[in-house]
Amino acid sequence: MSRFIEIVEVGPRDGLQNEKTALDVPQKVEFIKRLEAAGARRMETVSFVNPKRVPQMAGAEEVSAALPADAGKSRIGLVLNMRGWDRAVATGCDEANVVVCATDGFGIRNQGASTAEQMQALADIAAKRDAEGGPPISATFSVAFGCPFDGEVSEDHVVALVREAAGLNIAEIALADTIGVADPWTVRRRIEAVRKVAGDKKLRLHFHDTRNTGLANAYAGVEAGVDILDASVGGLGGCPFAPDATGNIGTEDLVYMLERAGFETGYDIKALIETAKWMSGLLGKPPAASVSRAGLFPA
Repeated sequence: MSRFIEIVEVGPRDGLQNEKTALDVPQKVEFIKRLEAAGARRMETVSFVNPKRVPQMAGAEEVSAALPADAGKSRIGLVLNMRGWDRAVATGCDEANVVVCATDGFGIRNQGASTAEQMQALADIAAKRDAEGGPPISATFSVAFGCPFDGEVSEDHVVALVREAAGLNIAEIALADTIGVADPWTVRRRIEAVRKVAGDKKLRLHFHDTRNTGLANAYAGVEAGVDILDASVGGLGGCPFAPDATGNIGTEDLVYMLERAGFETGYDIKALIETAKWMSGLLGKPPAASVSRAGLFPA
């Protein structure tokens, strides 16, 4: 196969936000540089959230300032509201990923706003970008497959949100299984449903491996025609506002699976494993990703 699957590395953002150990700015910058050396070309590097609520994400401006501009790389800042957008613009982020919670239960706890209020914030950010300029915008719908507080999230509800977002001047729409409850068959059906209303927007998928279905869900997404997937080196990740949250699918696991099948990813898997082990030393725990624990095959 010559099909290229773009893997957006989210380790420096989603990977670190739920860790007990908070890294300093030089450590975060080193992490990002190691990931870029391993092949990451799109990466969530910072989160423009209140550091009082998520102290692990402090220092977003300092991290961004320490990364010289590179035309071959895109550093993404996570944004929740207009204040976050203004910070992303001021720091010169290459992209802004605006997160909208698909349920009120999660939205109130995670962002202090209902889904409708977050959709309005997305619309306001897109309008300000159109009027004043700024980086490209993607929208991620978190808990798009299930919510820890509101339970099941219906396909019709997700489709309605995607339809509304598709009417805005944004480049990409992502569905996130924030608490790892999806299954491959639901993933395929949901992709088919949202594709009908997404228009020309690119689709991206974001899976957590909470119940050991993350890679199966990624496989289903690729089979359904999605070419952009999030992953976190070492299987790091989790949400501070979701009970028992665990990590994303490991970047090295996803790369191993795809490249064994003949897909292209542009990553150096050995460098990913080295980076995962380096980070595990900083955090004081072994990598969750299977490939970093078991090694490559053939050795």
